[in-house]
Amino acid sequence: MGTVIFDISMSLDGFIAASGMTPDVGMGVDGERLHDWAFAGDERDRELLEQAGARLGAVIAGRRTYDNSIRWWGADGPTGPARTPLFVVSHDTPDDVPEDGVYTFVGDIRSALHAARATAGDKDVGIMGGADIARQYLAEGLVDEISIHLVPVLLGSGTPLFGDAWIDRHVKLEGPVVVDTDAATHLRYRVVK
Repeated sequence: MGTVIFDISMSLDGFIAASGMTPDVGMGVDGERLHDWAFAGDERDRELLEQAGARLGAVIAGRRTYDNSIRWWGADGPTGPARTPLFVVSHDTPDDVPEDGVYTFVGDIRSALHAARATAGDKDVGIMGGADIARQYLAEGLVDEISIHLVPVLLGSGTPLFGDAWIDRHVKLEGPVVVDTDAATHLRYRVVK
């Protein structure tokens, strides 16, 4: 069985999306800069992205992430031509799911993880967001590693990754493994269980 990895880009002030998030502006106003490292970073940024993609067997996301991203993802999903299956935690299935898409809609986080692990086999399961889904998986102790791509920008407002009182216990981490580039500081922590 692979590792369950929560993976996300975050601003230095703790936001995973800028304010003004809508389906037309999926990362908020100017929030796409959080992903610049993946598209315009140096060879170390690209190498990290390629290594993670090679180990990935399935992905989990929340419904808001799906709704705000589907117009750019299309049928292939967030991994593009790799077409890694994406399990969307949602209480219902939208009417306009792309034909021959990689999407499966699942009603709760545990069912989504069970289905993703079955699909991934020995490969990793990635949890990509949003913040609410990440907090739910962390609160339930279902994450093995946290990978944060800390982008050198202060957004000032938006969607915080961690807010007040989201968990009733401490989560101990080991690490980090750090790769520092001009575009981001990549941090990877193991969750101590």
